[in-house]
Amino acid sequence: MRNKAQNSSFWLLFLFNLFLVLFSFTSNASYTIGVIGKTKNDSFYIQSFKGCESVAKNHPDLRCIYEGADDFQDIRGQTLKINRLIESGVNALLISVTDSDYLVNGALKRAFELDIPVITFDSDLLPQHHDYRLAYVGTNNFDFGVALGEYVKNNIKHTNSVCLQSGHPSTPNLNQRIKGVRHALSGQSLQRLNDDYQWQEHELCPVYSLGKRGLALSQLVGKIKLDAPPVFIAVAGFAQFNPRYIDQLNQFKSKIKSGDIVIVSADTEELQLSALSKGLSTVNIGQKPFDMGKQGAEYLYQYLKHNVKPEQEFTYLGFHYCDKQNVDTCTVNY
Repeated sequence: MRNKAQNSSFWLLFLFNLFLVLFSFTSNASYTIGVIGKTKNDSFYIQSFKGCESVAKNHPDLRCIYEGADDFQDIRGQTLKINRLIESGVNALLISVTDSDYLVNGALKRAFELDIPVITFDSDLLPQHHDYRLAYVGTNNFDFGVALGEYVKNNIKHTNSVCLQSGHPSTPNLNQRIKGVRHALSGQSLQRLNDDYQWQEHELCPVYSLGKRGLALSQLVGKIKLDAPPVFIAVAGFAQFNPRYIDQLNQFKSKIKSGDIVIVSADTEELQLSALSKGLSTVNIGQKPFDMGKQGAEYLYQYLKHNVKPEQEFTYLGFHYCDKQNVDTCTVNY
């Protein structure tokens, strides 16, 4: 009985000391970076937060906290969460922008007045709002859209009809990707593709999911069920982030394999790669969300501690291609 009591006391003391160490580590942090995605329940932005945490492991005086709109690309929800972080005394902000104008007027002007530095990642502010952030870290979104369009242009021969799926109509990075797709398929980026070009956009497209996974999946299924389905190009993960995607798409597996249905999607999260490995996506072109968070957090830490600004305004990270043949090796998810 004494040994059991001694063992119990030992583990209680161990856990108590561990708690003190962790509490001390957190309370001693001098700088706090808020990482804010377009949506909080999104593995892409969680990877970016993990990138920030990897920087904090090397700097004991730094900690990262994670926020975002709760369920979909809600411009008011995102701005509300940022204002709460500002009120809590956060030292810096790393933000993926849903709506540039709304965000600047609703929160970033206040952050600017309080000397809270901002770096954008994944989705930048519009050019007229660049004074409200130090720099942008992420994908060159126009080039990323070009890559999506070039894949279709170079590999799809049985149709010249496409359907673009986006999130929120005002989101800067997604609009740049749409422009990139159109440029790849027509040589111009300002007009919707029509009969004047070799490739046309389906009359029911583009579609905007607002980042709502149920809506995104129903939009996808509705278009690929058409008698002559257009090539479906999602400029972000959307439908493939829906946990029901694999079950819903199984009925189309043979047509995806034959090429009668083509699904080209941005991003290469775990759920997407699982669908790709099962033959339920044609190709996925992925980004580097972990590196976005890591580099953005390092920039902010150096600015907070040493007043050193990023050497360049734009830090563009590369992207990669995943198909069924290389799905196990094409990327790393954190």
